[in-house]
Amino acid sequence: MTSPNKPKEVKALDGTIDMLNDASDPPVIPSKAIELPLRPNIDGKPQANNPQPLPGHALTGKQEHYLKRELLSQQVDYEITELASTTALQRFGAPFRSDYGEVAPVDSDLPILRFIFVHHVRNFPFLDQAREKEFWQDKLQLFLELFAQKHISSSEDRLEESKRRKLAIKAKKLVELMMVSGIPTASGYEERIRFSELEVVDRGAQDQGLLVNIPEGHLINGWDVNVAGVRTTSVKRTIRYHQHAEFILRVRQPGKSDHYVGRRYGQFAKLHKRLRTEMPGKILAPLPRKNKSATTSTFFSGGDDDDASSVSSVSTHQTGFTHDDSGSLRNLVPGHRRAASQTPDRASPRASGEYRRERVSLYREDQRVSLRAFLRTFLQNPQIAESKAMQDFLTHDPVELNEEELEDLDRRKAMDEKRIEEQMKFYEIARQRAKELDVYMEKFRRDIVERNGLTKLFKEIREKERITDLSTEYQKFAEWLRIEVAATIYHLFLAEDNSPELLAQARRIHSMIPYTALKQVIRFANPALVMSGVLDLFLAQPFGARSLAQRVFGMALNDGIRGFQKSIDALRTKINNDVFCEKLKHFTNADEDSKNHVRNEAVVDGVDLVVAILKSEQIMPELSSEQIGQAFNAYVAWNNAVENVDDEMKAGAQLFAQLKQLLKMYTRQRDKAMMLSVIEETVTLQLFRDLFTIFYEPLVRVYKSANVYNSVTDFAAFVDDMFQVLDRAQRQDVSADPNQTVQSFIDLCARHEADFYKFVHEVHIHDNGLFTQIMGWLEGILEFLRHGPKGGKLDMNALFQGAVEMKQVDKLAAIKEIDDLIKWQEERKKWHQDKTRQKMAAQTSSGGAALTPTTPPPGSTTFRSSDFGINESDLADLDDSGSNGSDSRSDSEEDADPIAHERKRRAKNQDHLRRSAGEPIKPEVKQLKNLREGFLMMLRMVLAE
Repeated sequence: MTSPNKPKEVKALDGTIDMLNDASDPPVIPSKAIELPLRPNIDGKPQANNPQPLPGHALTGKQEHYLKRELLSQQVDYEITELASTTALQRFGAPFRSDYGEVAPVDSDLPILRFIFVHHVRNFPFLDQAREKEFWQDKLQLFLELFAQKHISSSEDRLEESKRRKLAIKAKKLVELMMVSGIPTASGYEERIRFSELEVVDRGAQDQGLLVNIPEGHLINGWDVNVAGVRTTSVKRTIRYHQHAEFILRVRQPGKSDHYVGRRYGQFAKLHKRLRTEMPGKILAPLPRKNKSATTSTFFSGGDDDDASSVSSVSTHQTGFTHDDSGSLRNLVPGHRRAASQTPDRASPRASGEYRRERVSLYREDQRVSLRAFLRTFLQNPQIAESKAMQDFLTHDPVELNEEELEDLDRRKAMDEKRIEEQMKFYEIARQRAKELDVYMEKFRRDIVERNGLTKLFKEIREKERITDLSTEYQKFAEWLRIEVAATIYHLFLAEDNSPELLAQARRIHSMIPYTALKQVIRFANPALVMSGVLDLFLAQPFGARSLAQRVFGMALNDGIRGFQKSIDALRTKINNDVFCEKLKHFTNADEDSKNHVRNEAVVDGVDLVVAILKSEQIMPELSSEQIGQAFNAYVAWNNAVENVDDEMKAGAQLFAQLKQLLKMYTRQRDKAMMLSVIEETVTLQLFRDLFTIFYEPLVRVYKSANVYNSVTDFAAFVDDMFQVLDRAQRQDVSADPNQTVQSFIDLCARHEADFYKFVHEVHIHDNGLFTQIMGWLEGILEFLRHGPKGGKLDMNALFQGAVEMKQVDKLAAIKEIDDLIKWQEERKKWHQDKTRQKMAAQTSSGGAALTPTTPPPGSTTFRSSDFGINESDLADLDDSGSNGSDSRSDSEEDADPIAHERKRRAKNQDHLRRSAGEPIKPEVKQLKNLREGFLMMLRMVLAE
């Protein structure tokens, strides 16, 4: 018999067993997950590392999992690639039309994408009302097939990763993760590689915490920069001297001694302008606005200091004060006043060694920290960090600091440290308060991850008019959410270096919004009719003419086409060889089969695509042997000029460089022309109108019936209240307790949570079941991830044994390939783990780790990925496979000198090879490819619902 107080064992969703108390007891947090019982040996005794499969099985649990994963990865890769085909949707089956007749689910060539579309796209609450023929076939299918027929250029054509390729890579990883986690194996003994310490190491590496704000030891792409101080300089103009603030930058590089440079605000603006010139088209962070305000701060000094000491950018006055051991940041906050202890500026005589409080006005302190955030944001981009503009800004004209300026640097460094210390106190108190709710949050988590948990939550929100009417677990969740929002507000508007700038921007935006007028417009206007009228205006085609929207988009695209044509004409003049230019142009406009043939020839011969085009006989006009020799000699000169930086070869390489540029210009011009032709299609406008009708109008009807206009003034009141709380936090008294700061932000959320809940409640009771359908749709995805498809499971043992019996694979060779894949996965995990440890060690050695919080933010561990059916090992593998550090440059960033641009591109590739040095290489699989046909048949059966 079991003891009545003994916890019950409950199987969790990730295959582990948690201890759950009886319902009569208060819920507890499971302290440790216990593994499932080990697979028994033939004699019935469990063995921890038994590599032998179960009796009657050909594969171990680990071999099953990684064979399933490899075959799913191959299938997902094939299906994502096939989406670019013009016949892809025809192979989906219903609701799309097909030239091959009705395609049954068990016959679908794309079973994974068909399953996702049928169960998670077509039944989305908005799209489930779309008509099969009018929308799916006559509009969406027609549009996608037209787009596929345009053959927009690929990454290989442009020597860079296109946005579509990046999107395809992300989609492949997410679909693979979904299928690997969602579809189980039939044996039930599926196993994964486990590194118990891996998750801890990775989370520690990603939890940068307050590291980005520290004054010292924050190395970014080879630069450790701190805007360390501010001094006043005098500049003579026409008649008299004018004083200006100059920001002192402490610059540190590995292997070099520190140096200081002085930069005025205008020089920061010139840096911003110069970077725009060097990298046109790149999105740059805005320069913080000029802020001349000073920050009044309090420091402690001993009795033997010099009362007359001061610095050029610091003014001081003293008041009598006894030492406070807390050293709170509230001694350092801007605008601080303490009415209870105010005394005249001239302090009374005091004994030697007695502590006194020294009030100091730090000149342009808020501007200093906002410019530091501005610089560090720029340095996060490797290209900006390596740019000539940034190099000149951080190194030219170093300065020597006098004693007063060094004292100013020390004061500001102390203020930075106190600021971070105060922030850590805030987060620690917030964590402690969130931790008090962990008992209730664990039960809330279990309620949510149960079947229909989200539906139950929103059903209660619909039925209960106030938060106080909710059940205990949901009330505690609201309390936990209060703490989370409070911590987020504090972090955004007080804790970061750019918080003063962000707060000022928020104030400006808030002051410009006419909330009262906006409320009346939402109350009395009909947004659906307004938007419908706007759409009619832009999409109408009178007498078959082009619509206004087509004219607007067409004008923009035609401007781009004309701009490319000017560049093409200039290049053709420089090249001065019409035969070469026409051959490149004909290749750009050739059919896709001819292009692929030439691309394959370039890969086989190991030459540049331009060389393969010029010597190809399929692309007209044909070249003479002398012209082919001239092109090849230019190619040889190009490689020499790029790799050897040989100025003598540079002249000969210019021809090939210009040919490469011309091919890229032709390709981009064609892409613009193809996009223009897509916009000119009538189906594009019809599809846009249908999508608007499907998604926008239902939401507008809900918001109209729910009286959302009342929430406009509620939001304005919340923002006003938030600004007042932030102002008080900046002016807090020296004796204030950090608990009071935390409580003030929590109270802010508590004062307005009833208004927010009222908004959510009103929307739900007037949604006509829309949000209930959305919750059902989400739970459908979670149900798949937790329990797999209803069509069954993948029997990997039967697949493998059948292939062996049919002599499709060699058993020993196939087992070896699977074991090699497992070994590769283990080595890859270990390699990523070691790289993460090295990164953390580098941060520790630079002095930054001491300021990094060692505990996660409050509430971050409330939910686990396994709660939603996604195994944490699979999620870690997704992160590992996506960490290749790709940093492709945008089209408009190409340098005027194509040879220099090619050098940079190759140097970047070499840098990637150095960073990935030692990364295990995936072993080649041959035998397992023979399993693909049988696996596809089994997969179709499992996913055919």
